[in-house]
Amino acid sequence: MIRYALLCEREHEFDGWFRSSSVFDEQVKAGEVTCPVCGSVKVRKGLMAPNVAGTKKRDAIDATQVAQKIVMAMTAIRKHVEENCDYVGDKFAETARRIHYGEEEQRGIYGETTPDEARELIEEGVEVAPLPVVPPRRAN
Repeated sequence: MIRYALLCEREHEFDGWFRSSSVFDEQVKAGEVTCPVCGSVKVRKGLMAPNVAGTKKRDAIDATQVAQKIVMAMTAIRKHVEENCDYVGDKFAETARRIHYGEEEQRGIYGETTPDEARELIEEGVEVAPLPVVPPRRAN
């Protein structure tokens, strides 16, 4: 299988997988390859970097970069919650129930609860999710 970066006449970018280069050419000529954004059948190959098998060192760098991106995303989620939701401390389960049942105004909250309390909330249909724990930053 070959993956091509594709462009339509309106410059929408998308990917396509083809059995071979000739199959790609046949499908484009027959109007069978369409842009998922606008539906255009005027499609061409875009610029692509070749997919070269990596070395162990390259794979380790990629894994490190992925881990860094995950930590950055977790940090952003936690920061967003802390800046936009009310901290209710150990009253989380109680407050979440009151909000769920309309006894308090609808709003975002965060706090602490036990695993058993969290399970009970979920069983009651109260939407809860754990807040990401962000590892401490290490100095280089």
